[in-house]
Amino acid sequence: MKLSIISIGNELLIGQVVNTNAAWLGQHLSLIGWEVSSVVCISDDYDTIQRTVDRAFHDVDVVITTGGLGPTKDDVTKKAIADHFGCEMVFHNETWERISAYFNARNYPISEAHRQQCYMPDGADVYVNDLGTAPGLRLEKGQKHCIMLPGVPYEMKHLMKHHVVPFLTSLNSVDAFHQLTFYTAGTGETVIADHIADFEDQLPEGASLAYLPAIGQVRVRLSMLNIDRPVFDEYCNQLRDLLRPWYYGEGHTSLEEEVARLFHALGLKLVLAESCTGGLISAKLVSLPGVSHFYLGGAVVYSYEHKSSVLGVPSELIESQGAVSEDVVVHMVKGALKHLGGDVAAAVSGIAGPAGGTDDKPVGTTWIAVGNNDKVVTKKIVFNKDRQRNIEFSAVTALNMIRKFLIDVYLK
Repeated sequence: MKLSIISIGNELLIGQVVNTNAAWLGQHLSLIGWEVSSVVCISDDYDTIQRTVDRAFHDVDVVITTGGLGPTKDDVTKKAIADHFGCEMVFHNETWERISAYFNARNYPISEAHRQQCYMPDGADVYVNDLGTAPGLRLEKGQKHCIMLPGVPYEMKHLMKHHVVPFLTSLNSVDAFHQLTFYTAGTGETVIADHIADFEDQLPEGASLAYLPAIGQVRVRLSMLNIDRPVFDEYCNQLRDLLRPWYYGEGHTSLEEEVARLFHALGLKLVLAESCTGGLISAKLVSLPGVSHFYLGGAVVYSYEHKSSVLGVPSELIESQGAVSEDVVVHMVKGALKHLGGDVAAAVSGIAGPAGGTDDKPVGTTWIAVGNNDKVVTKKIVFNKDRQRNIEFSAVTALNMIRKFLIDVYLK
């Protein structure tokens, strides 16, 4: 079944607040078998809300709105939608008692605006909001359902989990809907699409593939409707095998989580030597709990001098080869192992830009090395984009090289 999401708020339109609600809703609604046919962001305007809701109901039977349920004058969502459904606004005493108790317990003053907030469309189902003052609402007329949720993300998610998802599941049984996302790194979506083209062409009716590229990574999502679970699992096995050259996980994971999982399993220690990434690889790893069990630390050696003084890279080598060179990152790995300890080290040195490039080494040129005391592997990449994307791509590539090094050296 299909639905539409309407995000309401001037702050969203001017970019003052990022519309994370729509992304979260789209992701979680798809997991319970609903197809989001449109996502619209509109202003806190009575007429605009009415027009947008009316237009949405031409295509779908369920509309979810977020925002505009608060106590201020620009919160007009309830009134606009109530009028669209032909409902009167009535005072909801239970909400007033709950808000009053909340404010009285904290010695907060209660204003007339809070009392006005307790007027609800007559006949609406009221979803109690345990995390805020604005309840969620559902109006129904002629098999059309409008679900109104507050714009505060944690309140919206709470109401979705406890009220909206159970209702939507009752409307749309998804026993035969299955979905799984596969994670890949090391190539682009075009290469992957070409590689699995025959598989995609042979998918049955009700099945689809989606390609979700990010910097240095591509997620491939397989969705199947009206297919039994064993059949879906077999298609997943086929797709997983096809993606094997770049595959690193599935479901809900990340590249850094897979690196951490391997280090935990192998009982090895990691150290890092970062130049152009400026500690980004380290930051990605330490965002995970328990990382101290395998990550000893690292050195951000941005200048020529620190590459020599901290890691022992010969200054004459840097002068002759340049800091962005294969020999230098190999010495950075060896220096990290010697001076920082650990079983495995990774090093990165590159030209992030926008300045610093040459004909031989354009902006985006990066050398990466990963190794232990017996073996070092290297890779040169050229990702000639803006500075932040170059840095992100270098970090992602380094993490993937670390992952592959652990598999190739310690698990094969």
